[in-house]
Amino acid sequence: MKSILFIRHAKSSWDSPTQKDFERPLNERGNKDAPMMAKRLMDKKVAIDVFISSPAVRALSTATYFHQAYKAKKDQLITIPVLYHASGDVFYDVIKQIDNKHNTVALFSHNPGITVMVNSLGVAKVDNMPTCSVFGVHADIENWQEFEAAVKQFWMFDYPKLGQ
Repeated sequence: MKSILFIRHAKSSWDSPTQKDFERPLNERGNKDAPMMAKRLMDKKVAIDVFISSPAVRALSTATYFHQAYKAKKDQLITIPVLYHASGDVFYDVIKQIDNKHNTVALFSHNPGITVMVNSLGVAKVDNMPTCSVFGVHADIENWQEFEAAVKQFWMFDYPKLGQ
């Protein structure tokens, strides 16, 4: 069994309109929501083997909050440049490259690609992945190369404003 959590980066700052998109940091709400969502996963006893992120500042900052909350080792946080504004096909290509020793993966990226990706899984319809949302699926597979063709089972969908 392999499980994957698709996590959209937390709320980013637009304070500096001339700042390059790639370099936008998290805003105050993002800096509050990311550790809160990491704690929610930990409270649900979700174990994560590796954290894979877009290298964009807002995505990597979100991943870092999760990585730190889990007290994970340094080598458990990986950046993959193609996850910056990735399309659905790119997500599948990245997933195929995940080391099979990892059973549960957290993958951090951006809209609109991450919403397209979760909808391509065929387990639920999501109009929009809110900032810092977590969408998870399980697949009864032995290796990540089988993920795209595998039948997925819905695991969870959570986001900061859910239940408020």
